[in-house]
Amino acid sequence: MIQTTTDEIPGKRVTKVLGLVRGNTIRARHIGKDIAAAFKNIAGGEITDYTKMMAESREQAIDRMVEEAASLGANAIVGIRFTTSSVMQGAAEILIYGTAVVVEDT
Repeated sequence: MIQTTTDEIPGKRVTKVLGLVRGNTIRARHIGKDIAAAFKNIAGGEITDYTKMMAESREQAIDRMVEEAASLGANAIVGIRFTTSSVMQGAAEILIYGTAVVVEDT
């Protein structure tokens, strides 16, 4: 499935717009990782456990969006956007959304 943040795909033509598709996940921090992060905050540098958690969360949200688009019969998603928000202390949502479309070669 083609996925792009742009509204057009070079060499392709949108033949059908199927609608909005989205995927999300909510992740909570882990107390053990918070302790390690606190020490890292003192010394400075990347908190790799959180970087990994956020990357996995993004991939899960993308997979869910692609599943929804595929169930509609799409072969591409255009105009993809990511957003995050805090839903409670220590937990964040990652939401990805775009427009499911059918494209063909021009």
